[in-house]
Amino acid sequence: MAARSPDPTQRGRRRIRTRGLDVFHGLIRGISGGLLATALMTLYRFPLFRAVPPTAEFWATYISGGDPEASTEAGLVLHFVYGGVAGGLFGAGFSLLGFRTERTRRLAAIGLSFGYGLVLSVFGTRVIFKHLLDQELDPDEATIFHVGHVIYGLTLGTWLCSREQSGDVYE
Repeated sequence: MAARSPDPTQRGRRRIRTRGLDVFHGLIRGISGGLLATALMTLYRFPLFRAVPPTAEFWATYISGGDPEASTEAGLVLHFVYGGVAGGLFGAGFSLLGFRTERTRRLAAIGLSFGYGLVLSVFGTRVIFKHLLDQELDPDEATIFHVGHVIYGLTLGTWLCSREQSGDVYE
């Protein structure tokens, strides 16, 4: 059997082989991380801003047609569903990325999840609040909302990079 000649564009680089960052496992890790991140975000928000969660208002407006105060529990469940799904999507997407080193993978998890939390926050204020609920957050509420989503993102990224074994083999 003839030996394969090395790729000239890869000269001087170490080749990385992955043993399968499985998208399904990334999805499952992301869901569990998203649920944990949602819990921490909720714990951060509650003592600072004691109003019903925005998902309770969403539930009351689009599903039950009742009072948001009466939809607090349903809103919390819906918020955890959103957080788990968002975490699962991030985890599945992150599992598709390849990294040269474990350090790079960990830094990317934190950086990308930070940005992901901000994107979710902006989506919440621009789409959910403004267009679906026809509301505008006051500056204090907006700060708490955005910081809560940063906490979500950082928790999710930390969970993913500390709980998974990448399976990468470095030569």
